Amino acid sequence: MLTRRVFLRGSAIVMAGMGVAPAWLARAAATQSKQRKTLVAIFMRGAADGLNIVVPFGDKNYRELRPTLAIAPPSGQANSNGGPFPVNGGGIDLDGTFALNGAMQPLKSLWDKQQLAIVEATGSPDASRSHFDAQDSMESGTPGKTTSDGWLNRALPAPGDTSTVLRAVALGNQVPRCLRGGHDAIAVNNLQQFNVGDQEAVAIMQNMYSMTTDASLGRTGKDAFEAMKLIRSIQNVGQGVQPAVGGGPAGVPQQFAQAAEFGRNLQQLARLLKAEVGVEVAFADIGGWDHHGNENQLLPNLLRQFASGIAAFFQEMGDRMEDIVLVTMSEFGRTVQENGNGGTDHGHGSFMMVIGGRVQGGKIYGKWPGLEKEQLFEGRDLAVTTDYRDVLSELVRDHLGQKDVSLVFPGFHPGQPLGLLHL
Repeated sequence: MLTRRVFLRGSAIVMAGMGVAPAWLARAAATQSKQRKTLVAIFMRGAADGLNIVVPFGDKNYRELRPTLAIAPPSGQANSNGGPFPVNGGGIDLDGTFALNGAMQPLKSLWDKQQLAIVEATGSPDASRSHFDAQDSMESGTPGKTTSDGWLNRALPAPGDTSTVLRAVALGNQVPRCLRGGHDAIAVNNLQQFNVGDQEAVAIMQNMYSMTTDASLGRTGKDAFEAMKLIRSIQNVGQGVQPAVGGGPAGVPQQFAQAAEFGRNLQQLARLLKAEVGVEVAFADIGGWDHHGNENQLLPNLLRQFASGIAAFFQEMGDRMEDIVLVTMSEFGRTVQENGNGGTDHGHGSFMMVIGGRVQGGKIYGKWPGLEKEQLFEGRDLAVTTDYRDVLSELVRDHLGQKDVSLVFPGFHPGQPLGLLHL
């Protein structure tokens, strides 16, 4: 059944995809296009191996604990324990202690422009190593338990006169837990799927909306149908910058299909944002990070897709990135020591990235706990020294303007601000 909500959301999405909008969306854009801030949360599902993504080559224990998985240090850097490093793509030096995995090259320019910040040893105080439990509690914003609503939904300020039905958008097939709650949110898988095909059906629905006794429904329906008429006159839709799409090793097509889909989702988000249709928060995810084996072959290809998708989004948005912040997270990290299958197992501490025009980047944030045996969580994992909610609270407060973060993360009291954004 075509419900009012489904119809109106579909109509609005079409407008965004085609670069035009109904009158109420146009009014919102006219008054808010220069002031509206957008927070984009990116979830790396599967527990990304932060130690081989942001490489702590300056810690002598890294190489010792990963004799075959360790990423080679940046060119010209000596191995701290004197031994040879395997050739796993090599790292890109950041600060003499940490390096980006070589497959993350597309993001190096953002680091150099100080628009990419990295927070090390982040995670949840919950020690769960269950993907599903950890993801649910992280998206809920309540470590160790799951709520019916999510932190990103709660982060939305109260709707104003210029708020639209597209203020909270998930790029994918369904609304994730972090966007569920009291504010409406929609899932967008393909902007073009809302195109109008059956004009007879449209005429019938338009007549039904025009005859309703609900004045609000009638007005909104009228706006939507007027906008849909404009779509039929548009022949070509610009696709913007295309993310790089590469192949992967035989036998793992699903992982690389997910990675390619991530780039397409960010491309569609860019089109929504450039259409100025009122997006305030957005969510995208990318799976395939659960590397219990064969990590040297799997991780670099996934990272190339991940990094190129973000870099293409940044390039497409241009100066608009002054009003956009991206933040990445994963449910937990992976074991410091490699396993016997050329991979790593479920761990604890990980990392987060914060990207945007207002970001005070080119810097590693957070306290590095070290990789000595006594410094590891439960003797096996990177310890968490920065609660992921500290990072998100700062972005919610200083970027979205939601000053009362206790409404977003119940019972949590943020620590000293990290200073991630230019205020």
